[in-house]
Amino acid sequence: MALTWLDEPSVDALRAALRTVAPDLADGTIVTRGLEPSEDPQWCTASADVDGRFVVKFAWAQPPASRIWHQARLLDALRVAAPCLPLPTVVTASRNPAMLVTRRAAAMPFFDVRHLIAPGDRPTVAGDLAAVLAALHDPDVLTAVSGALGPLPEPMAPASTDTLRARFGALIRPDQRDRVSAWCDEVDRVLAAPGRAVLVHGDLHGDNHLWDRESLRLHLVVDWETAGIGEPEFDLRCLPGDCGVELFTATVAQYERMSGRTVNMDRIMAWHVRAVLSDVLWRAEAGVALPDRRTPAQWVDDLGARFTALGTFG
Repeated sequence: MALTWLDEPSVDALRAALRTVAPDLADGTIVTRGLEPSEDPQWCTASADVDGRFVVKFAWAQPPASRIWHQARLLDALRVAAPCLPLPTVVTASRNPAMLVTRRAAAMPFFDVRHLIAPGDRPTVAGDLAAVLAALHDPDVLTAVSGALGPLPEPMAPASTDTLRARFGALIRPDQRDRVSAWCDEVDRVLAAPGRAVLVHGDLHGDNHLWDRESLRLHLVVDWETAGIGEPEFDLRCLPGDCGVELFTATVAQYERMSGRTVNMDRIMAWHVRAVLSDVLWRAEAGVALPDRRTPAQWVDDLGARFTALGTFG
């Protein structure tokens, strides 16, 4: 069956597609997120909440349609290969048009609960994060998923250091430019050789793992569209900023204990540099405010403080 997608980014187009894919939802109350035109086909994608009970992922261009279908197939394979993973419950999936309907979870993004995590909660929170990553990165999981799906893609990489050197300096103070250039040099050195290959989520930031507000336990990991072959350190790259240094280091320690494998802190922070600066760059150039409304220069200062606390990249 051919892969297809919606003709336009509109609620009417979504309802028409739902009448084919999930007729019971077509007349429901739809609240969209990200439903806006884009000149880049990569980002012609959105999600919708239907009746407060279901989440629908859909697209109106080929690249995101392919990612949605990839996610649907991957979730099927992961349920067999790693049944302990907290995966979304799939209601239905379609290739024509590309659409994935999952059951909405009564849980909150990590960004909405992290302020509740007290020092005494860190071992449990770190353990939940580490358990998911250790299970996902098990070599047998990569073997099983590759066997079921065939060759897997690499996840979408952040901006290259060449791009950052060429364009990031215009966003920050003159006294920060040499520091960012030196970080890019260190990133190139650290990542010069390839890392160990595992199955990675590919986009494990704080909006993509959902938690129970009362118990502070991990409930669900969502948005598997960019999952593929990468290195463990790539999947850990968001944690230093999202979690803070103490929770991040506790998660790494528990991950190593559970997986029986060490990770390279410098490689995590090298990917962290690229991820953070890449995010700042595209937002600044697109005129999109940073999540906390601070400036690129302040984000660079935060990175420097993080490196000092960890004793790396300083």
